[in-house]
Amino acid sequence: MKRVAAILRENGVAYALAGSLAVWARGGPDVSHDVDFVILPDDRERVLSLMADAGMRTEKPPPDWLYKAYDGDNLVDFIFAAPVGAISTYIDNAEELVVESVRMPVMTVDDVLIMKIAAMSELYMDYAYLLQLARSTREQINWEYIERVTKGSVFAEAFFLLAQGVGVRP
Repeated sequence: MKRVAAILRENGVAYALAGSLAVWARGGPDVSHDVDFVILPDDRERVLSLMADAGMRTEKPPPDWLYKAYDGDNLVDFIFAAPVGAISTYIDNAEELVVESVRMPVMTVDDVLIMKIAAMSELYMDYAYLLQLARSTREQINWEYIERVTKGSVFAEAFFLLAQGVGVRP
């Protein structure tokens, strides 16, 4: 995470730490899997080239919304398309935080939850994980904003009902 953030910053790439590490950086639960960054779509080829130049193995997997880089055994996802909203909005909303002694832009909890809700389908629904993220950061959540952005999503409606039922959402 720190190495990639430094490469992106040094090369003037607009980005934000995303996913569960962004929530962890804001007081959420510990994580131990991949690192996610959001980047602008126009920067995706350049970012992959920068990672390759730094000695990382890179991939363009079948989903057309992310690229991957491997720094040894560490997986880094570069997300350049979102299921809802614009990546540029997520980057603009990000706040500079110090994460593991490195200053970097970090997505808001709201935007991470929005992306995770929007990625749900009838084949994948992990409400337990979403509730864990929301419970640990509930003081930071703007529920009205998340509702507005996810309006019409049955997965969002189910999440809001569950969150309220277990006392995570006021």
